[in-house]
This record gives sequence, C-alpha cells and structure tokens, in this order.
Amino acid sequence: MIYSFRVFAIEGGLISFAADYGDLFRRAAGYVDKILRGSHPADLPVEPPRKFGLTINLNTARSLDLTIPPAILARADEVIDETTEIDRS
Repeated sequence: MIYSFRVFAIEGGLISFAADYGDLFRRAAGYVDKILRGSHPADLPVEPPRKFGLTINLNTARSLDLTIPPAILARADEVIDETTEIDRS
C-alpha cells in the first residue's frame, strides 16, 4: 500500500509518497508575512506542493516477498532497511 504520510512507512507500511511538510510550512510563513503586510488572502494564489518525498520500507517488502526494482530504490529519498535508515536528502 502507498501512504500519503512518511510516518506510515517508518512504522511498517511499504511505501509513502508525500508532500514535504517542512517545505509547505516554510512557504506558509511567506503567506502569513504577506497577509500581515496588508495583502488580502483572497488575492493570494493557491500553490500546490513543490517538493515530495518517497520512502520505501524494505523490511516490509521482504516480509511480503516483494522485490523493489533498483531504479525505484535509486529514486527514493529514504530507504528503511532492517536496523539502518538511509536518508538521501
């Protein structure tokens, strides 16, 4: 199953593909700044997330007898494998 929150993959889910919430919060601060400086919220554009993270839990893949292709592992931002957690950010 693919989850939309990184924590689910960390806690045993197979894969998560989610917006980078840190980036969303930083960008939201820019909106707050504009509003506090007098911009009308209705005049500000709605922006979709720009950064996403792919997390793969190889422990779960092994328990389900799945093989994750190397090309997908290479694109992952984070691979969880047994006792090590590889962060590629």
